[in-house]
Amino acid sequence: MDMLIDGNWTSASDGAVDPVLNPADDSEIGTVPRATAADVERSVAAAQRGARAMAAMPAWRRYEILEAVARRIEENQTRLGELLCRENGKRIGETTSEVGVAARIFRGYAEEAKRLFGRSVPLHAIPGREKSLAITTRYPLGVIAAIVPFNYPVELWSHKVAGGLAAGNAVITKTPEDCPLAILDVARFMEEAGLPAGAHQVLTGGREVGEALVRSPGVQMIAMTGSTAAGRRILEVAAQTLKKVHLELGGNDATIVCDDADVEATADALIAGRFTSGNGQICCAVKRVLVARPVYDRLLAAVTDRTRALRIGDPMDPATNVGPLINRRGAERVEAQVAKAVADGATIVIGGKRRDNFFEPTILTGVTPGTPAFAEETFGPVLPLIPYDDFEAALGLANDSPFGLQAAIFSHDIRRVMRAYEVLDVGTVVVNHTTAVRVETLPFGGNKGSGNGREGIHDTLHEMSKEKTLLLHEIFGGL
Repeated sequence: MDMLIDGNWTSASDGAVDPVLNPADDSEIGTVPRATAADVERSVAAAQRGARAMAAMPAWRRYEILEAVARRIEENQTRLGELLCRENGKRIGETTSEVGVAARIFRGYAEEAKRLFGRSVPLHAIPGREKSLAITTRYPLGVIAAIVPFNYPVELWSHKVAGGLAAGNAVITKTPEDCPLAILDVARFMEEAGLPAGAHQVLTGGREVGEALVRSPGVQMIAMTGSTAAGRRILEVAAQTLKKVHLELGGNDATIVCDDADVEATADALIAGRFTSGNGQICCAVKRVLVARPVYDRLLAAVTDRTRALRIGDPMDPATNVGPLINRRGAERVEAQVAKAVADGATIVIGGKRRDNFFEPTILTGVTPGTPAFAEETFGPVLPLIPYDDFEAALGLANDSPFGLQAAIFSHDIRRVMRAYEVLDVGTVVVNHTTAVRVETLPFGGNKGSGNGREGIHDTLHEMSKEKTLLLHEIFGGL
């Protein structure tokens, strides 16, 4: 596939290409251009024209375009789900579902394009301003660069591109290196729907593409989902041009299981939240499980039984429960983290082995705070269970992390639930459900090393627009 610059599908300026591999067997399923600095520069120049065209486009027309894209995604959901499965390695049911979620996201932002309202602010609360009025209006930022990760590429990209366009911006997308194909396919629907040339562009390639976009003075905002290390680098570089930066970064989500929890339902949620969703490669996956000692043994047995029954294999097979990690580097990184946990005193209850890009669903006990399996984000199917005796101490352990994306509590005691909600330093607290959940109409994002700002259909348009105030001095009263 080619990449999209200024309304044209094109190769890289130097002709370089990157292979796209199926992580299940490392077979090549396509190639994409490896964009150069010259390609980035050309794209940013085109985006200036595209931004002016989008800012002049009425909201009803933006609605029509995004709604048309949503319909085209729905019409091609099965085909796109298969393509995403082959390039990403998630189960076919998951990738097909992800494409459907993307259609909903596009449709949601289409509607919100018509509801980007300002405010009317009477000033009679201020002495001497009783006869004055202020109004505010929201305007596009200009050019937004969307940097997209590999784990849920179509869904996460949809928030950035549909939100940016709904707010009247131009958007340049930097695709994930490992799985750019489904995004490129959907981008064709966007061109067919009638976007102005340069309003949306897609660049494929490596980190140097993202770095060039972050450095460019012609880009007004970076919207990025990815690792915390990458987020820090973006903030450092973006500071040179004072551009806006929205980051959704890593997580080490804690789940607190109380002694009144439904053990069987909790076990189901842990399996789904750590093993069978995204093959464990989710920023908000279940990463640390703190279990009240009275139910610890029963929960460990229930989770182990379910893990033993999981089928690992070809993600295109509907019977598969767990597919491969995105590439060999990712699988080897998880393997090293498990080995380190064992060296630090942890015990492997089940799993623990790597085969090519596949890593067995793994349960660890004896994990202590400070070891990487507890303190760092493990981006793969590894589930540590740690017993606790005191609920307040469990809350403290959950907060003892440089991350703060989401957390979960399993309990039917409303006081415990509200206490967790009060003190956990995270973006979302989930009750009696896995943390591996994201609802597109809710604000999503984290605190501390998990990022800044919030992303969601009702929030992103405010992140991707700017507010201007008109102060009308002494307009009330007699002539």
